[in-house]
Amino acid sequence: MFSSDKKDNKTKTVVPRTMIQENSTIERNRISQKTVFKGSISSQGDFRIDGTVEGDLTTTGKVIIGAEGKVLGEMKCVNADIEGTFDGRLEVKNSLCLKPSAKIYGEVLSESFTVEPGAIINANCSMLSAVKELNPKSTSDKDAKESEKTNKSKATNVS
Repeated sequence: MFSSDKKDNKTKTVVPRTMIQENSTIERNRISQKTVFKGSISSQGDFRIDGTVEGDLTTTGKVIIGAEGKVLGEMKCVNADIEGTFDGRLEVKNSLCLKPSAKIYGEVLSESFTVEPGAIINANCSMLSAVKELNPKSTSDKDAKESEKTNKSKATNVS
């Protein structure tokens, strides 16, 4: 207790796994109101668009289109929240949320999306997840059924 041997009592900071995943996208990009960007944007960061983007936007982060924001073109991202206007092809890997003031035109592909009352959608919508059959039939099942039919026909011919 009172010895001269001091033990190294370093404290360790533990960061929750969810914080690491949320903060893995460090870049924060913003297109402000009254700003018009024409061309292609490619990034690994999140975007907040309150101005206008005419062209393609590709990111591994989240895109938020504010109430005054507009995107005219193609957009690919992981998650998106839209309050403004989108016209073109929209591909969202995970979750798309359309707020009441959102206006969407064109084509939408997403794994899941939420549409709040008031949002306007005039687009072809497709789910990205694979369509699963209710009763999937494997080749072995088909072979078994065919051999069953063959055996029944042979049995009826014998008698």
